[in-house]
Amino acid sequence: MQQKQITLSELNVLIDKSAEALRQGNEELTFALWNEILAYDPNNTRTLTMIGQRAFRLGDFASAKNAFERLVETNGSDQEQWINLALTYRSLQDEVGEEAAIKGALTLDPLDLVALILNANMLERQGKQHEAAHAYGAVASVAPALDKLAPNLRPAVTNAFAYKAKYQANYSEFMENFLATQYETFQGEDLGRFKESLDIMTGKKKRFESKSMLYHFPGLLPVEFFPRDRFPWLDQFEASTDNIRDEFLAVLKTEEGFAPYLTYSSTQPVNQFAELNNSPRWSAFHLLKSGVPVSGNAEKCPNTMRLLAQAPQPDQPGRTPTAMFSLLKPKTKIPPHVGASNARLVTHVPLIIPDDCGFRVGNQTRQWEPGKAWVFDDTIEHEAWNNSDKLRVVLIFDIWHPDLSETEKKLITKLTEGINTFTGKAESFDI
Repeated sequence: MQQKQITLSELNVLIDKSAEALRQGNEELTFALWNEILAYDPNNTRTLTMIGQRAFRLGDFASAKNAFERLVETNGSDQEQWINLALTYRSLQDEVGEEAAIKGALTLDPLDLVALILNANMLERQGKQHEAAHAYGAVASVAPALDKLAPNLRPAVTNAFAYKAKYQANYSEFMENFLATQYETFQGEDLGRFKESLDIMTGKKKRFESKSMLYHFPGLLPVEFFPRDRFPWLDQFEASTDNIRDEFLAVLKTEEGFAPYLTYSSTQPVNQFAELNNSPRWSAFHLLKSGVPVSGNAEKCPNTMRLLAQAPQPDQPGRTPTAMFSLLKPKTKIPPHVGASNARLVTHVPLIIPDDCGFRVGNQTRQWEPGKAWVFDDTIEHEAWNNSDKLRVVLIFDIWHPDLSETEKKLITKLTEGINTFTGKAESFDI
């Protein structure tokens, strides 16, 4: 039998009429129009989709299956076609067909959120917990924030995060128990790095890397807090904590020389620092800035300056060394951020530390203690907070990374001179 001929515009008129008849609940007219459309165009995508969706809504899954199968066989160019077919197979409890349809959708778009959800749901029903956890992890990795999702997808994405979290908790608990005897065997040895590797593997902790904003030196391992014994010269700073604090308190009384820690201009993006930009809540009394002593400030703290001269200060003209008293007012939090360069590290010498203050670098959180200094890599995400009702004060300064050779340090110094010559300016490193 020869297929009837019709123009595209005439066909579209019939399609629009069928959609209107369906909306009005006129089933007889709807079916008549559908049959007429398919008589002219047996594989019409829009009509087959409407037939399949209506049948699915009515619970006629066999008819829905026929329509959607025909659709993917003759077209199959849209993952939604495969998703409709997968949902129909699931309703018919046909796991083989469901799996094939989901694969068809993900072949077209491996990041399709609905297809990923269906795949994870299927694996969970099949009792494949490891595969399901991986699949739910894929859902979590591509899903936007819940408030950006369509309401009907929020429960499924929430379930994905919950399944993943429960799986990782079980995984972590199992491995802790499995390795318990090994921990006993090596009792007394430093197992911190290994245990953190386990926490990262099982999702208990995040993986943090060096993310130098301006200059990154390859081959330097990202270390959150460096072993204290690598910096024996810090002994003098710790022993002089009272003297350093006295110099700070003397300048604090004058209320001169203090400036907001952050001073971004109105044309610069401030991102997470919007609340603290140009704010006295986080301020500094600079002793060394952009590589040189700050006139009017440095002279007021001779003991502190003498100690700083003994530290392995970086030499990058116009940028470092840098040193300051950092003041964090009560109920103030410094949001997570990273520093400029991993070629230098940052030192903290705590001076005035009220209760309920803290500092995090990567996965490690510590509380400052007066008389106990530390060195950390500030190109790893870090944050600080003062939840108390008193002022927190720390002496902060930068030093060369101890794993750089003397030749590498000299080359970095010369490199900085070259950058300044090329750009015609020097940009200081904030710490």
